[in-house]
Formats: sequence, structure tokens, C-alpha cells
Amino acid sequence: MKKSEDKDMTFEDSIKQLEEIVDKLASGEIDLEKSLEYYKKGMELKKICEEKLKKAELQIKKIKIDNNKISKEDFK
Repeated sequence: MKKSEDKDMTFEDSIKQLEEIVDKLASGEIDLEKSLEYYKKGMELKKICEEKLKKAELQIKKIKIDNNKISKEDFK
């Protein structure tokens, strides 16, 4: 999968793929070269997940409670 396609994945799909990579690496049944490929892919997915979480955190911080009304400012 290309990096641009990775960024279009949902957070949940990214986590699922990352978990699959961790399981493969933990199995000890793959060779060194393949392990390095999986590790690199895992680090890319980790970064994407962190970016998505940071964006979600910023959106949550934009939610304000004002006189018992919850409003959300536009987030860009």
C-alpha cells in the first residue's frame, strides 16, 4: 500500500494493520529482510495514527461549553 493510501485509511484500519504487523514480528517466523520491511511499515502506520489522534485531540479542545450549550468552533 502506498503512503498516500495509508493516510486515507481510517484510524481503526491503521491500528488493525499495525497490530497484524506486530503479531508477525513477534512470531519470529519471518526472515530479517522481511522483518525490516514490516518494521518500517509499522513505524509509518504509527506516525499516521499519532497524527490522526493529535487532530482528534485538537478538535475536542475546540469544543466549548457556554451557558450549558455545547458549541464547536471550526477546526482547520
